[in-house]
Amino acid sequence: MATVPAKSPEESRAMKYLATFTLAPILCFAFQDLGSEYGGMDWLTYGYAAWPMMIGPILMLVLFINNRELIRVPAKGANFSQTIRIASVLFLIPNLFMAFGYSWLAVVSVLSILTILVADWQIKKRAGA
Repeated sequence: MATVPAKSPEESRAMKYLATFTLAPILCFAFQDLGSEYGGMDWLTYGYAAWPMMIGPILMLVLFINNRELIRVPAKGANFSQTIRIASVLFLIPNLFMAFGYSWLAVVSVLSILTILVADWQIKKRAGA
């Protein structure tokens, strides 16, 4: 598997945080599923995995706001913009289901995701002009 090196130290740091915010909820879902089904751990409820999935996009929004410069200057961090958009879209679908089926607090996560997608587009549009 080929990887693209980071264009700047700021992008490298941002991508590490983004990987953590993306993988932690996925690992919680896997641990919850395996632990409750095969391990006999009844304390692993759906909320154990749902809450990290709802908190992840909010942390991604904070990361996005702190690293707007990476999107504004493509020479510094073009990979960050594309990666955060992909991660946001991947989080959008489960959070939409959670907003209607689990907790209305997932609406905050959905709004965070939509903010990332729209703001990324706006920042790129302004940088290109």
